[in-house]
Amino acid sequence: MSKKLIWILVLLLSMVILSGCIPGDGKHTEERPAGFFWGIWHGWIAPISLIGGLFNKNLRVYEVFNTGWWYDFGFYVAIIAGFGGLSLTRKK
Repeated sequence: MSKKLIWILVLLLSMVILSGCIPGDGKHTEERPAGFFWGIWHGWIAPISLIGGLFNKNLRVYEVFNTGWWYDFGFYVAIIAGFGGLSLTRKK
């Protein structure tokens, strides 16, 4: 098999595995809200959550049942760091 085909298969497998942790999947409740580290995770997989939300109206990019400020902080740290926002300040 070619390297390109292997990379595509790895990418598709990763997307399927990561989709099990998408916000709005029913894992978090008012009694057990998502915290800081779940915020980081949900920020990292936000693009996958967005695509999944197109096909399932119950999936969200952002977890509704969260701990508040700490979840928000983790989510935005992951969004900024995960999508290259910090790379703007790095030296080449």
